Parts: sequence; structure tokens; C-alpha cells
Amino acid sequence: MNDAAVTTPSTPSGLKARARRVLARLDSVLPDVDALYGDLHEHPELSGQEARTAAQVARRLEAEGYEVTRNVGGHGVVGLLRNGDGPTVLLRGDMDALPVEETTGLPYASRVRTEAGEPVMHACGHDVHTACLVGTAAVLARSRDAWRGTVMVVGQPAEETLTGAKAMLDAGLYARFGTPDAVLGQHTAPLPVGTFMHRDGVAMMGATQVRVRLFGRGAHGAQPELSVDPVVLGASVVLRLQTIVSRELSPLEAAVVTVGHFQAGSRANVIPDEALLEVTVRTEDDGVRSRVLAAIERIAKGEAAAAGAPKPPLVEVLNQGPVNRNDPALMGRVRDAHAEWFGREALVPGVLVTASEDFPYFARGPEHPVPTAYWFVGITPRKTWDAARGTAPLEKVAHVPGPHSGFYAPDREGSLRIGCESLTVAALACLHGGGGPGDH
Repeated sequence: MNDAAVTTPSTPSGLKARARRVLARLDSVLPDVDALYGDLHEHPELSGQEARTAAQVARRLEAEGYEVTRNVGGHGVVGLLRNGDGPTVLLRGDMDALPVEETTGLPYASRVRTEAGEPVMHACGHDVHTACLVGTAAVLARSRDAWRGTVMVVGQPAEETLTGAKAMLDAGLYARFGTPDAVLGQHTAPLPVGTFMHRDGVAMMGATQVRVRLFGRGAHGAQPELSVDPVVLGASVVLRLQTIVSRELSPLEAAVVTVGHFQAGSRANVIPDEALLEVTVRTEDDGVRSRVLAAIERIAKGEAAAAGAPKPPLVEVLNQGPVNRNDPALMGRVRDAHAEWFGREALVPGVLVTASEDFPYFARGPEHPVPTAYWFVGITPRKTWDAARGTAPLEKVAHVPGPHSGFYAPDREGSLRIGCESLTVAALACLHGGGGPGDH
């Protein structure tokens, strides 16, 4: 690892001069970036099914001269561009979509449905991430005189299930292609297009998904006295779970406990034998997570005992995603680069995001932690933002479509250009200069 490459900053004039030289190629790249975005938005693929998307990414990287490897940890794509001595910088973009019905009304809106009739939509901006990843890869490949080092482009599958990054690492990402000196990632956000949010330390909470299986005793709906009703039991558990954050944690400890799935029975006049709950837990601290998980199990068992359930509930952790912690030095480097290129007025104060990512897995190098930096790029059309209620950014965010909404629709032209610029400038801040005019 070349530590000096990511800890010794470029002079401002050197970085800006290189960025100008590299991004001079952006206008020639943007038509393909836009075409790719429109195609991906119209043809989204769920987690683990990203074959078509991965093929599009791989083909474009190969056309720009990258050494491309397909099917790394599922449909993962890895492209390497070696350009002399210098650091290795990993640029990551996630490729999967969500089971969400699109309601944007856009002419290129998704009409995709699974064989089971489930709708599919890029409701989290991964189509923007992927298109900008490919655009950044292209401008870097076309301006190799402006930088030195190795660019590792990673098209990652299955982020929404928090499994794709780990699967790629388990498939030997670092062992096969080298451990990077820096890992960079960005995410769309319901902020005005052209703005950026950075946060040192914990940027996003860790996530844990829990399944609670409650056992009752079924009966006729007209004879509830003969049953142990798992629907009532489940309702009691749901309500009691709401007290974990409000009554068991300090107001200074951040956590979220949400029951997003409650399934029981099939007919109005039949009391079922079982109920199933699925819970998402978000915390910024592993100790808090352990306490929350213990409380979920205690509450489920306690309510089951109080209801006279025939046996204790089954509580199991389905998956976990780690807390997303930015490396302070690398995050500062990216923030300074964005401030220099876009202007400091484009940076909004960083806040803790309660959503989660599997991006933090890339920090787990085989021998030592790898510095990672993850930031947010505003994509809300200015007209939509200005019309939203409120004055402060956090007030307005509550009144514009956000990720996982069927109405989530980026400002297409602005988001793609700025997303490419954002990732390119961050990459250049970590790569060596190419020795051209203004470089140091």
C-alpha cells in the first residue's frame, strides 16, 4: 500500500488543473452515460439477478481498455486500468433494483415485473450510480496523461440485501485483484441537484434484519376462547417493540426498530396457528445493537408466555450490515476536492443517515483496514426542491420523494453530469498526478 498516495494532499492548483483536463472528455462520454441510465432505469433487475446490467457495465469497461472479470461473487464486475506507479483506487457502484411499483410517470419508467407479478424499479438511484461509475471509468481511461496509479472499477450486485459486497470479497476480490489504497462510493440523496453531503466517522447506521416466528393455537374465528390467537400476540409484540428505543435506550443513543412485515392467517373466520414478524434494526454502535436484539427476543418470549403460547417463539437474525464509518483523512480529502471543484457553497452539513449499506465490507482488508469514503449527491430537481414545504434542508427533505419511493426521480441531466464529476474528482484526489501542466 502506498500510504503517501492517500495521505499527502495534492496542491489545490494541481488537483483542479488535472480535473479540468480529465473532465474535458466528459461531454463526449455523457451521451452514452445518459443512454445507459435510461436503459437501466427502464430495465431494472432485483438483487442477485443483475445479469443484463452487469453485461452492459462489462462491455463498456472493455471498450475503454479495462481488464474485465465477470461473475465475481454473483454478477459482480471488476475492471482494472493500470497506469503506472501509484495507488490503487477502488470505485464502487451498486447495480440492483427494488421490488417497488414505479409511479413517476416518466416516459422511460420501469414496467418490469417478475414472473410472480412483483414490480421492479430503480427506486434507490442505483441506475445513477452505475451510469456515473461507467462515465467516470471512461473519462479516466481517455485521460491517462493526467494521473498515475491503478483504477479498480467494481460493479456490485445485491446491495439491497446487504450481501453483494461480502460475496465479492469472499470470492477473492482483494486476493485476486489487489487490496486498494482507497475505496470510494457515492449515493444519490433527496437534496437539491448540485449539492453534496459528507460526514466524518459514522455516516450510516448498521442494519440487522430479525425474523420472529410466534406460535399460537388455531380455532374457528367464532370461537376465539378455544385459541391462543397469534394475531393478537403479534400485535402485542409489535406495540411492545416500540418501547425499546423510547424506554430502554438513552436519548443520546441512536437506534431504529421497525416492523416492516407482519403475516398471519388467510381467512377472516380462521384463527391461524402462527404469525410471522420481520423487524429491521438500525444502530450506530455494535453494543447498542446487541442490547436491542436481546430486547426483541426478551419481549417476544415474554408476550408469548403472557398469552399462554404452546411454545416459545423462534427469533433469528437473517442478515446484518455493518456501520458505515468514513476514514477521516480520506473523507477530508474527498470533501476538500469537492469544495474546490464545485465550490464550498455546494456542501451541506453532514448528518447521520439511518439507512444502511453493505459498502463498509470493502474496509475489511485481508491484513489491515482499507480507508473508505462514502458521500451523498443531491439529485432532486431544483424546481421540486424550491416548491417543497419548509425552509431548512431537513424540513424540505421530508416533502420530496426519497429512496425506496415509487416517485423517486432524479434530475436526469444534472444528476448524471454532477455524479460523474463528483466521482472523478474524488478519484483524482487519491491518484498520483500525471506530470502535466499545473501538476505537482
